[in-house]
Amino acid sequence: MSKDAVKILENKVLSDQFYVLRRFTFERQELNGQRVTQVREVYDRGNGAAILLYNRAAGTVILTRQFRMPTFVNGNPTGMLIECCAGLLDRDNAEEAIRRETAEETGYKIGLVEKVMEAYMSPGSVTEILYLFIAEYSKEMKVSGGGGLQEESEDIEVLEIPYGKAWEMVRSGEIKDGKTILLLQYAELKRLMAA
Repeated sequence: MSKDAVKILENKVLSDQFYVLRRFTFERQELNGQRVTQVREVYDRGNGAAILLYNRAAGTVILTRQFRMPTFVNGNPTGMLIECCAGLLDRDNAEEAIRRETAEETGYKIGLVEKVMEAYMSPGSVTEILYLFIAEYSKEMKVSGGGGLQEESEDIEVLEIPYGKAWEMVRSGEIKDGKTILLLQYAELKRLMAA
């Protein structure tokens, strides 16, 4: 399907309070060649980056716990979510952004980061591409307590968790965050942690 197969008929801003929610009316060509008109809402919050910090020798990973309103309204009784460190790119490239977010959220000033993949996490309604990274950490890299930025109303708990326990938390449903599960799976496939 070519780019010409989609024609935007209307692009209406529904909300721009924090990020931008738009309603698109468009015409597109289906696989059978027929043209149809459809309406979809698209949420644009910018692109983001996430990282799994791991310590091979200690057999641990750094995760965070914080309140996530969308999970609360969708049945998470406390709204608290355990996840890997992540944030929006803002005006930085993905690598610069994840270094910044790691320092703000976890208190670790990391060196070498390895890009793992790029992924659309909710392509049915959200424009965001998420850049996924891994990096080794050590106690010597800890430069602050982390916890996020007060001016961004962040209230983040930093968790150092044994790698095996993190997998138990995935299986039990205590960890439900998609990007975190993807990065833990990557660590398992690449055998990043000591046996």
